[in-house]
Amino acid sequence: MEKVERLISIIMILLKKDVVSAKEFAQLFNVAKRTILRDMETLSLSNIPVYSVNGAHGGYGIMEEFKVDKRLLSSADLENILTALGGLEQILVSEEIEVTIKKIEAMVSPLSPKGSIRMSFYDWEGRSEIRQTLKKCQEAILARRLISFDYTDKNGLSTNRSVEPCQLHFSETSWYLKGFCLHRKRYRTFKLSRIDNLNIDEITFSPRDDLLKQGDETSYQPELVAVKALISPGIKDQFIERYGRKSIESYSSEYFLATIYVPWNPIGFQFLAGFGTNLKIVEPQAYAAEFRDFLLAMVENYS
Repeated sequence: MEKVERLISIIMILLKKDVVSAKEFAQLFNVAKRTILRDMETLSLSNIPVYSVNGAHGGYGIMEEFKVDKRLLSSADLENILTALGGLEQILVSEEIEVTIKKIEAMVSPLSPKGSIRMSFYDWEGRSEIRQTLKKCQEAILARRLISFDYTDKNGLSTNRSVEPCQLHFSETSWYLKGFCLHRKRYRTFKLSRIDNLNIDEITFSPRDDLLKQGDETSYQPELVAVKALISPGIKDQFIERYGRKSIESYSSEYFLATIYVPWNPIGFQFLAGFGTNLKIVEPQAYAAEFRDFLLAMVENYS
């Protein structure tokens, strides 16, 4: 463990406990007591109000005033952060997240309520594979190094790309990489699950000044069209979660009428097909006709 990380961990522990002996710290961090003494001197020189207690039950502590008056986050704040990080840990599968969680847990009072909010995500096996791509992208972004990879687009076309990586973005269920594509000479967004054979090049790059101006292009969304659909009560909650209660109105004893906005393309059709017989498109008629053709093409696969 690096010295800076050890010092931060010492502060986190002292914020939670009253007095901790040098022997306990030495055993915890697997260092000599002399190293812990030097660490305490470093903290004092950095204006951290560490004090020593002599005697058989002596050790080191942080002044109570510092804990109460100078700590920027309350226990409730820390619990909220832990809740968010706990959910993120399931998506990111990151060692850094685990370390951060342990540090924040050390700051939370043992008397504070826990588990009032829990977050759960699908435990998809593929996330462990994407983790390697994610870590490489993180490394390249921090080192400002070019990356090259094979990319397969939604139409199945595979190309080799060289990219200046800028940002990782998680949306709904997927990770995306934003960067400047040297092949296209523009900013592009790449879905991590469509990336193969990713390599970090030795070549470095300087951040471009026009990243903010290109923000709209990196977050491209397909054009949406207003669609009216009859939905059964069993899926009403799913439409409320995505589109809000204002999108639902009473229609009959068997159906609600939902007004939603979806792409007029196979992506929109796939989304709607997931509701099966619980949904029927009524407007626009042209959209309903194309959606019907999409469903018939699916049926053809089983005829």
